[in-house]
Amino acid sequence: MDSHSPTSAAPPAAAETARYTYSPRLRWQPEVEEYFNTAYGRDHFARISEALAHPSCYSCIRVNTLKSSTDAVMHKLLDLVCKNELSAVINGLEVVELNGGDQSQEGCSLVHKCPYAGLENVLFVQGSGPHVLHYGSQPDQAVKEVVVSRKCAESVLRGAQVYVPGVLACSSHVEKGDKVAVSVAIEQPVKEDGWAVGITRGTVLQGLQSDAHYEERKGLYIGQGTAAMSRSAIFRVPHGIAVEMTERVYKLPSFNDVLEGEIFLQNLPSVVTARVLDPQSGERILDMCAAPGGKTTAIAILMRDEGEVVALDRSHNKVMDILKLASEMDLSCIKAYKLDALKSVRKTDEARSLGMADNHSEAIETPTEDPCHATVGGRSTSVDEDSSTTTVVFSDNKNLNSKRYISKAELRKNLRQMKNGPGRNNCSGGRVEKSKGFCPNSFDRVLLDAPCSALGLRPRLFAGEETLESLKKHSKYQRKMFDQAVKLVRPGGVIVYSTCTINPGENEALVRYALDTYKFLSLVSQYPKVGGPGIVGSCELFNKTYTEEWLREDEADLVQRFDPSSSVDTIGFFIAKFDVGEKDE
Repeated sequence: MDSHSPTSAAPPAAAETARYTYSPRLRWQPEVEEYFNTAYGRDHFARISEALAHPSCYSCIRVNTLKSSTDAVMHKLLDLVCKNELSAVINGLEVVELNGGDQSQEGCSLVHKCPYAGLENVLFVQGSGPHVLHYGSQPDQAVKEVVVSRKCAESVLRGAQVYVPGVLACSSHVEKGDKVAVSVAIEQPVKEDGWAVGITRGTVLQGLQSDAHYEERKGLYIGQGTAAMSRSAIFRVPHGIAVEMTERVYKLPSFNDVLEGEIFLQNLPSVVTARVLDPQSGERILDMCAAPGGKTTAIAILMRDEGEVVALDRSHNKVMDILKLASEMDLSCIKAYKLDALKSVRKTDEARSLGMADNHSEAIETPTEDPCHATVGGRSTSVDEDSSTTTVVFSDNKNLNSKRYISKAELRKNLRQMKNGPGRNNCSGGRVEKSKGFCPNSFDRVLLDAPCSALGLRPRLFAGEETLESLKKHSKYQRKMFDQAVKLVRPGGVIVYSTCTINPGENEALVRYALDTYKFLSLVSQYPKVGGPGIVGSCELFNKTYTEEWLREDEADLVQRFDPSSSVDTIGFFIAKFDVGEKDE
């Protein structure tokens, strides 16, 4: 062969094979990437970045041991697996007959107990992936495609279907029942140092290189499925399933309405966090940022529903979610309040007027209304849920015999005028209890699972929105919340701090701040211990005008850092536990 001849082009089939794959590359702001390279080392951070773009290959189930046992739940799940009754729930993980048709052996490989000490109430349900898929069934026809948003794709990778709001573009002439390939459009750099998707919703795909994001979507195909509606309907209706996924790059267990109240799907580090707090029966515990309630209910179960768990969130609907989850699990010791955690300490003059001893009645409570009854304009509203026309009877307080029937449209209008929105049960929500805060030193233990940059969540397909400045703002916010936690916990109590981010500025730097600011705090060992050690050292930022201090050598093994690239295969997560000594008055 002539050495000067041009390089041969890749065969069309090979080029197509390379296109229809899942090989994402997570993009970061350059200064943020360099910061993480400094913290982790370049090779290690490259592995972390790659792992973040893929989901974990298993689901973690926490058993409600007040209603069942780990063995009982495991047997129920295995029984469902062996009967193939979970085939529609565990996406694509049907039981395959082994030698002799031993389905129970296959089931045991799918559902097994957590191998880590101290987590006997945890089961793992195994998934699989990444899988190589073959797209298109007609070699002489272009593959029909649907392009979805990044957030939609991240949900699909975790087991969800493609819903209408997540669809950005679609091939022409797609009809209900057609087989379609699903790819994702990820934000791209634009002028003025920003990022944008750059696809107008409703864009038509022609299967040509001139299609929107044609090159950018190479290696970003997440599966294929059956169109649940036509192209025109997808961009006409406001909600509903657009594509029912039939083949996925990752086949992951995703449970809906399975053993409700007996199990709760939760990331392993979150289960560990509640265990590390080590709540005891009869204690008073504060979960400062409690929604959606997974850790709150885990704490209540560990206390055997004896004592008091106070759960806070500043969102009304999220407080309703916490209460609904507590109800599903039959937990009565949880009290949820609408309150910004930054205002969780009651002002000193108000605390004095209440009396420091009266710590259990600080909340300003408003009764929760019946989900199917509401008060609108001073009148009692009763919803007849069984009626096909949904009639509503209004009773005027001045004339109890006065009644009239109104339409669904008027009902919806009245409910929109209410302060409260619908809860997860799709009934009109009632009022939630509010609080003006709590007295200092009024909790035995405090969990601060702080709002964070969430750079440890998986799968994550884009990270370019975070800058060094935004990461610094997260850490400032968390320090203010930690200050509140310190005031609320009693001497001799415990604070557990956790985040779902890989950013050392929100993790190790917070620990450094806590220990340097509050001399009565001491970092203590944790059980169970599943994660690895923390990061030691420091980093100079903002042109060396600011030094971020991390942990010291003797402190690294006292925290838990969950590495997404490790064999534990979890989200990125961080846990620190502090004992509280005698406070300085």
